[in-house]
Amino acid sequence: MNNQASLLPARERILLTAHDLFYRDGVRATGIDKVIADAGVTKVTFYRHFPSKNDLVCAFLDYRHERWMAWFVDALTRHGANEGRLTEAVVRAMREWFESEAFRGCAFINSVIELGGSLQDVIDISRQHKQSMTDVLAAHLPQEQQTAGLACAMAVAIDGAIIRAQYDQTPDAALAALALLLKSLAW
Repeated sequence: MNNQASLLPARERILLTAHDLFYRDGVRATGIDKVIADAGVTKVTFYRHFPSKNDLVCAFLDYRHERWMAWFVDALTRHGANEGRLTEAVVRAMREWFESEAFRGCAFINSVIELGGSLQDVIDISRQHKQSMTDVLAAHLPQEQQTAGLACAMAVAIDGAIIRAQYDQTPDAALAALALLLKSLAW
């Protein structure tokens, strides 16, 4: 744990530690004892804030949602979505994320695959996250194209690119396919 993190309140240290471990290694591969040790808290402190691992998983996904959505909105703005260049902005934003050292795919897709059958809350939180992403895309469409279907198709294309970027050595093929799909949606 770095010095700045050690200054945070225990709940935040636990949540940040869990975020990094769950996203990097997976939820099932990360034991509570590892989270406790890396966060530098006692078991009593951990369980005071998170009565179960499921509670921590839900808090992780809520935290990831806030963090990722803030980045996504900012990245779309920085790359020109507000100036009518949504396709370019989406592709450039995804490139930025895919090329980051920490990229391990979508925490929500990964969590649904890993836990969806055993923890309904993961599916519910993930569905809400994907709806938020779709709503942001819809808000950037020209007025005459603001349909739920078009924004949903864009979100599905992004999700496909995320998965492709996870297993290719470079994100180039995923980004090229994403650009082609978004352009074919005709805006």
